[in-house]
Amino acid sequence: MDTKEIIAQIDSEISHLQQAKTLLSGTQATKGKLGRPKASNKVAPPVAAKRTMSPEGRARIAAAQKARWAKQKKVRKAA
Repeated sequence: MDTKEIIAQIDSEISHLQQAKTLLSGTQATKGKLGRPKASNKVAPPVAAKRTMSPEGRARIAAAQKARWAKQKKVRKAA
């Protein structure tokens, strides 16, 4: 018998024994990926309340922007 054949038979016997072990113990072995397991019940982060602006604040911002535009327009006309 070739050594490769012996190793293949040993590997197949090991896999059969591992399957029998998982069946008898009632747990399933995880295959493949290493690392942290993914959480099954993820908790969503709390959503912050949406901030609103008062009509007075909005009016102040609009007035300031109109003043900036008027200033730019004045500079363009002077040039």
